[in-house]
Formats: sequence, structure tokens, C-alpha cells
Amino acid sequence: MSLTLHAFPHSPRGFKVLAAANHLGLDYEFRFVDLGKGDQKRPEFLALNPNGRMPVLEDDAFVLWESNAILQYLADKKPEAGMLPMSARGRADVTRWMFWDASHWDPICAIFIFEHVVKGFLKTGAPDAAEIAKGEQRFHQFAPVLEIQLKMHKFVCGDKPTVADFSLASPLYYAEPAKIPLAPYAAIRRWYTDMSALPAWKETSERNLAAPPRDFSLGA
Repeated sequence: MSLTLHAFPHSPRGFKVLAAANHLGLDYEFRFVDLGKGDQKRPEFLALNPNGRMPVLEDDAFVLWESNAILQYLADKKPEAGMLPMSARGRADVTRWMFWDASHWDPICAIFIFEHVVKGFLKTGAPDAAEIAKGEQRFHQFAPVLEIQLKMHKFVCGDKPTVADFSLASPLYYAEPAKIPLAPYAAIRRWYTDMSALPAWKETSERNLAAPPRDFSLGA
């Protein structure tokens, strides 16, 4: 087996690459990155990703890090699945939303996840009210952009899910415990319900529930 995914699946960024690989039906070897034991700092892992972050993909001698880049690479393994369009405009549209995710959506959601979830796992104190207020201001600045798109389309870029959906939906895996303020955004909530109903999403989530995390980090 040539394809290997190194991930901490409880992290949104680890979760999305595993869920996408499962959705695509790819044959891969999963290697658990135990953040609690510092696996990400071991020399053999740093040789794969000098940033010391997961997830990481290995495909024979090729090594790839950054979760959104991994998503696109996985999609290209099965182009017939339509997870990454073949046309230049279709691919650019998906990539645009993945860049928007990396620049805006993911960092905003990460504030809520860190304050309400990660701090609890790490036992590093109560949520910071100032950080949460900053997160809420930014969330309500950018969430309407996604809300408008999802009022027009079933999924972010059309009638079926692409890697953009897996990228954008992954932080919402923690929407309830992280107290991400989704209440005003009916289209986003409808879309996430559709994403979480996908067999591959449910399969990946059920595996996580069967193996509670010993530690937690957001990854890259």
C-alpha cells in the first residue's frame, strides 16, 4: 500500500482528510499521530513535516503537508468522483473557497474550538471572554458570505460535495461544544446536516467516538 495518512483524527484538519479519503473510497494506511506523546516532535515525523504539524500524506516517495493541499491531491486520485472539477473554472471555484477557508473561516472557528474545547482538554483555564468576543465579531463578518452561497447551492460549489465542503465543514464537527454561533445561519446549518449525514463523515466520526482523544491540537 503506497498511500499513508498521518493524522490526529480528532483535530478538524486531521478529520477532514480522513473523511475525504473515506468518501473517495481510497485505500490508505492510517497512522495515528499521538499529540499527547509528542509524536509530531519526533525526528522521524519532522523529517516528513519540519513544521511539526499534522496531517501529512505519503504516497511512495512523495510527501505532502497542509490539509487543504492534501484534500486536492486525494481528489485527483479519483477524478471521476467530481470532488475537484476538471475544468479550469470549476477547479478555480473550489480552490477559491479553500483559500477563503484558510484565510478566514478556519482561523475564526479555531478561536471557538480553542477557547471552549482545547482548553478543556489541556486544563489551561477558562475561556477568554475577550478572545470569544473577537471571534464572534469576525464570525458574523464572514459567515454571511458562506450563508449567501449556501442559499443558492446545496453544497458550496454546486449540487454535490467537493473538497471545499470537506474543508469548510470540518471545524463544525465541534460546533456544539465549541459554541460556534450558527443560530442565525439556517443555510449553513442545513448544509452541515447534509455533510454530517454522508456515510464517510459518519464513519469517520464514529471511529473518533470509539477512540476518545488523549490530547488535542488543531493541526494545519
